[in-house]
Amino acid sequence: MGRAGIAVDVEPIDRLEEKVKQLVGVIDTLRGERAKAQDDVARLQRELDAARGRLNESATATADLSTLREERELIRARVSKMIADIDRLNL
Repeated sequence: MGRAGIAVDVEPIDRLEEKVKQLVGVIDTLRGERAKAQDDVARLQRELDAARGRLNESATATADLSTLREERELIRARVSKMIADIDRLNL
């Protein structure tokens, strides 16, 4: 009998082909989402680095401000002492 007498059911193959196509579509979508996520991570890393830089600048400015306040208090104390010394001279 040859092949002419055998009926081949192609429906399972068609379903498999459709599932493979769907899987390829899902993979393409996931690749796109992964690329977008990688871009987002890179952008957020740049933003974090910039924020850290601003934080360091702020910490430096705060330290400078504290130093200036200490210097101001020293100068104020010295001026007060000089005024007191002048007052003692009874000029």
